[in-house]
Amino acid sequence: MKNLKPKRQGWIWLTVLLFVFILISLYLSSQSPKQYPNYVSNSPSPTGVKALNTYLQKEVRVNSWTADPKNLPKQGEEKLLVMVEPFFIPETEEMEAYQNFMKAGNTILLFQTNPKGMFDLDTVPEQPSPDHEVKWYGENQGTYKAEMNSPFRIVTNKDDTVLIDDAGGGAIALKRSVGKGQLIVAITPEWLINDNLLKKDNLALVLNLFNEAKTGTVLFDEYLHGSQNGSSIMTVYPMWFLLLVLQGILLMMLWLWFKGKRFGPLLVPREESVRFSDEGIRAITAWYLRGRRYHDSLLIQADYLKLLLQERWRIPYRIEWKDLSSFLERKHRGMQANEIRPFLIGLTNILEKEKVSKQEYLLWSRKLEQLREEVEEG
Repeated sequence: MKNLKPKRQGWIWLTVLLFVFILISLYLSSQSPKQYPNYVSNSPSPTGVKALNTYLQKEVRVNSWTADPKNLPKQGEEKLLVMVEPFFIPETEEMEAYQNFMKAGNTILLFQTNPKGMFDLDTVPEQPSPDHEVKWYGENQGTYKAEMNSPFRIVTNKDDTVLIDDAGGGAIALKRSVGKGQLIVAITPEWLINDNLLKKDNLALVLNLFNEAKTGTVLFDEYLHGSQNGSSIMTVYPMWFLLLVLQGILLMMLWLWFKGKRFGPLLVPREESVRFSDEGIRAITAWYLRGRRYHDSLLIQADYLKLLLQERWRIPYRIEWKDLSSFLERKHRGMQANEIRPFLIGLTNILEKEKVSKQEYLLWSRKLEQLREEVEEG
C-alpha cells in the first residue's frame, strides 16, 4: 500500500496538466481570427467584398441572395444580381433560372477571372498589358489604371457592347442584352476585394460597371459561394460511367470472395491456443502409425494391461500371459472358459512375432482394449 500514494499523485498531476493544456488551446483558438471564404460580401478579410457592400448600402438597397436561383424575383422593381468569382458553374436548370431572371428585365453583373462556360461566354488566353492601363467606353470615357490579374480576354460578338478593353484591344468587360434585361461581365474580380478596392482606379471602374445597370436594388449572389450547392459526384460524372464503376466494384468483391480473401476478423482455431490433456498420447499414436510400429504398440498395450491386472484383480505382474488362464477364468466374464486359453496363446504368439501386419494389429488391439475396459470396470 505504500506505493499506491505516489502513483495516485502522478495521475492527479497528469490530469491537471491536461486540463491546463485544454484551457490554453481553447483560449488560443478563440483569439484566432474567423476564417472567411474569398469574395464573400460580408467578409472583412483582405479577400472579402464587405467594403464595397458597405459603401453601396449608403446609396442603394443591398441584400445577399442565398436561395436557389429558381426563386429569384421576376416581378416588380428591376434588380441587379452581382456574382463575384463563383465557386462552381451552376447546373443547366440553374443557368436557365438566371437567364429567365434577366429576360424579365433584370441585370446580372458577373465578375469572374475566366467566365468561360457561364451564360454561353467564351474566352481566349492573352498576355496582360504590363502598364495595366485600360479604356472605359461608357459614360465618363477615359483611360484608367487598374489591377489586372486575368490571363484571359472575353470573346465578343456583334451584338455585344465592349465597356472596357486594354491596350491590346482585348475585351475586359462587356454588356450583352438578354430579353428585357442585360448581362454585364468583367474578368476582374480582384477589383472588388477589400485589399484592392482603393488601389489605383479600381473603385471608379467598379462603380462605372454598377451604374450601367441603373437599378436601385442590389443582390450579392452568395448561393454560388456555398460549398453545399456545388456539383456532386452524381452530376459531375455521367450515369453510364457511375454504373460502370459500380459494376466494377461488385465484380472486384466477387473476385476477392472467389479467391478466398478474408473480410471478417481472423479467428484463431481453438486447437492452436488450447493444450489438450491427451496431446502426448495422440502424438505418440500418430508417430507409431506413421512408422508402422504395430508390434511395439501392442507390447505397450499388453504391458499396461498387466499392470492393471495386478492393481485391480491382484494378478502378479511377473506371470506370463500363457499362464493366466486360471486367474482369468475366475475374474473374466466377457469370455467363455474355453475361449480364454486360445486368447492367451494367440496373444503370446503375436507378442513374440517380430513384425505385425496392420490387420493383426487392429484385431489384437481391439481385444486388449475390451479386456482393459472390463478390468477397469471391476
